[in-house]
Amino acid sequence: MLILSIILEGAVAVLAFMAARKRKPYLYGLAFTFGVYVLYDIARVVDVNVEAGILAVLFLLASLSALIAAWGLYQEQSS
Repeated sequence: MLILSIILEGAVAVLAFMAARKRKPYLYGLAFTFGVYVLYDIARVVDVNVEAGILAVLFLLASLSALIAAWGLYQEQSS
């Protein structure tokens, strides 16, 4: 199940990156967010011991970038 999740998260990251390149730069935030999810899940699969503080910072940055992406989508729909 985790492998399937990694594949789906990777697909979202790639699609968001491709969409961001088409004059929707706020979607880089979504690509970053799902990229972090992929890295985290891969680290779990290969049993890499990552310090909790590093994970906390990464998830904070991922949440912030997702918020920026959502705000960009909202602004685009309001225009």
